Amino acid sequence: MATQPEPALPGALLTRNRWSFGVGTLGRDMVYTLVSLYLIVYLTEALNVSDYFLWWAGWLILAARLFDAVMDIVMGSVVDNTRSRWGHYKPWILGGALASAVTTLLLFTDLGLPDTTYVAVFALLYLLWGLSWTMNDIPFWALLPALTLDQKERERIGALAKIFATIGLFSVVVAILPATAALGGDSRAWSVFTLVIVTIMLTGQAVTLFGVREPKLAVEQPKVTLPELWRVVTGNDQLLWTAISMVLFMTGYITTTSFGIYFFKYAYRDETMYTPFGTVLGIAQLTGFLVFPLFRKRFSRRSLYTGATGMIVVGYLVFFFAPMNMLWIGAAGLLLFIGQSFVVVLMLVFITDCIEYGHWKLGRRNAAVTFALQPFINKVGAALATQIVSVVVLLSGINSAATPDAVTGEGLLMMRLAMLVLPLVLIVAGYLIYRSKYRIDEEFYARILADLAARGQLSIHRTP
Repeated sequence: MATQPEPALPGALLTRNRWSFGVGTLGRDMVYTLVSLYLIVYLTEALNVSDYFLWWAGWLILAARLFDAVMDIVMGSVVDNTRSRWGHYKPWILGGALASAVTTLLLFTDLGLPDTTYVAVFALLYLLWGLSWTMNDIPFWALLPALTLDQKERERIGALAKIFATIGLFSVVVAILPATAALGGDSRAWSVFTLVIVTIMLTGQAVTLFGVREPKLAVEQPKVTLPELWRVVTGNDQLLWTAISMVLFMTGYITTTSFGIYFFKYAYRDETMYTPFGTVLGIAQLTGFLVFPLFRKRFSRRSLYTGATGMIVVGYLVFFFAPMNMLWIGAAGLLLFIGQSFVVVLMLVFITDCIEYGHWKLGRRNAAVTFALQPFINKVGAALATQIVSVVVLLSGINSAATPDAVTGEGLLMMRLAMLVLPLVLIVAGYLIYRSKYRIDEEFYARILADLAARGQLSIHRTP
């Protein structure tokens, strides 16, 4: 059987790249969590927007995210076509980080506008935020597979990056309510909190920009044209099946997490328990990322995905049928988020392997275009989840309820079904698609690399 190619960088630089890349995800995921999970909460709980505004804002967010998700593919081609002294990725990472910082601050600022005007301004700001994030997100994650061709090293980089990302994510989850409350609980408090978050993001991005050294793994290729772009994506069948499977997973996962504050405020009737619950989930997810490499040494990717999905299914069932008791809810959360952490790492490496598969099948390497499907997946999942939450918050009566007691039993059941049952169906459907369609296992991947090397399409060497 063909063997994996030797690393293109010596051990010390591999380690530096691994940590410099990982640190960069810390603040990025803080910002993404703030926008994807808490923008609706900010609008409903801090600005107290009207039902009219929330209805239109929900649909505009959905439209903007879907448009932005499509633009991910275009941005991927722009990145692949970039030729600069700093490489394909770093100029766009820097520009996108700065633009994202500005637009995030504006989204969490009370502009004092009437509803009709604010809907239009909000839509523009959200669209600009999405495009800014794309400018940073596509080259950032496309940098990962450009650091090594070794599957195990990619898994190590991906797991470490997800550890830092999870620290960022759950730092926001745990801190947002007590921090904004301590700052006064109004829109200004959210603005100050946002300023801290974007500062951390910019610091982490600087670590990646200055710390990562990119090796030359593949022979330079002609620029991809827009007509070729369609073939790059649609011709890679493994990438398409991965995208469909993971969109279903991410829609379910983000829907559940987006309902968190509403669940503890209106169903559990103790909003203060959201913070300790978030702490438990953060520890669970970090544990999953930490132990993933250990399990990976003994089990195949397919076995790990199956086991993780089984944990998630049990977690959802326990959560739905459990009494309003933190022991039961906490146990369900542990199962959900340990399983979820495994799937997130697997999703990352499935897509990275699709880069070499596309190179092997289509005759050209388009790393950024291929990896654009990763943020595409996240954005489509977040867009659908946000719309689900917006519609349910309106139809259940939560947005118009003066107190938790004003929400009816039927409204609470609607929220629980949308939070726990619908996501379970989506996640299981995504797993079944993966099982039936994805075929890049370790042996096939090794054969792909051997074929590419034999064709002279890889440039693998050690950098002194």
